[in-house]
Amino acid sequence: MGTLASGSSDEAAGTGAPTGAPGPVAAALPGLTEHDEGSGGESTLTVAIAFAANLLIAVAKTAAAVVTGAASMLAEAAHSWADAGNEVFLLIAQRKAARPPDRTHPLGHGREVYVWSLFAAIGLFAVGAGVSVTHGISELRHGEPASDFGVAYAVLAVAFVLEGISFLQANRQVRAAARRRSSGVLEHVLGTSDPTVRAVFFEDAAALVGIVIAAAGIAAHQVTGSAVPDAVGSILVGVLLGVVAVVLIERNRRFLVGQVVDDGVWNAALALVAAQPEVARVTDLRLELVGARQVFLSGAVDLTGEPGETAASHQLAALERRIRAAPGVVGAILSLSEPEEPALTPRPVRR
Repeated sequence: MGTLASGSSDEAAGTGAPTGAPGPVAAALPGLTEHDEGSGGESTLTVAIAFAANLLIAVAKTAAAVVTGAASMLAEAAHSWADAGNEVFLLIAQRKAARPPDRTHPLGHGREVYVWSLFAAIGLFAVGAGVSVTHGISELRHGEPASDFGVAYAVLAVAFVLEGISFLQANRQVRAAARRRSSGVLEHVLGTSDPTVRAVFFEDAAALVGIVIAAAGIAAHQVTGSAVPDAVGSILVGVLLGVVAVVLIERNRRFLVGQVVDDGVWNAALALVAAQPEVARVTDLRLELVGARQVFLSGAVDLTGEPGETAASHQLAALERRIRAAPGVVGAILSLSEPEEPALTPRPVRR
């Protein structure tokens, strides 16, 4: 029997046809388990490492910006402060999303992770991109020569090492999950239902590129004596942050409004339901992502034999309980099929 996964339409994970030995549900949908996506603890560690690195880097870059007067250094300081603030939002997101279901939230609080991750992305756009571009434009008009270039280079070098450590942790988690899903790293990062992993990966990658841009702008400033390259570097850092922020905002928006699961996950869910001993055929199946690695399943089935109304009700309730036992399935509702409804077949999986 295939496993159940909370992947998005971008997380292809192939499964077979709806076959398998009947019995209690024990497997999970691909990508919904901590084994498939990386544990919640690992995601928290990834965010915590990124926060510690960005906080140290932000302080150092701010001091260097004051000492040198370099526009690119100030842009990088704003970048790091924005990233550090974003990590706080991401930690809040994980904590709130982990709360158990209650009377007002019967499916849990999983979507909280997308709300707070959206706040983080908006903060990156407003603080990181906004400050960098605005200051860069100001320096183009009224730029003054910078000084103490050695301080700037030293801080950028240390920042590159610290950001590299944070990126390696995020990259390690992403590569391991992508390998298990037989997908590319970028495909997995864009499609994963865990927004904290996506945010840290893109922010750290952008940080490394931003440091290179800042170093190039400061070096050109030192060589030419003109503040223009430095100001341009600040603007480019801001544009880079803006692009990353827009990507993160769009991905979180899609998950908040109802991102569909990929066909591989849908096929696994079809196999899961069709393999149950009471099920003669499955005529309707819908999956909705309700959080990182969490789905809600609804569908319609024909039952074997000719059970009466009471017996059919008991069988459907038992089916729902078994399906809810699968890791990542936070809820399941099944009904009887309409007469003459055709049976569902597995969907082609995009590779």
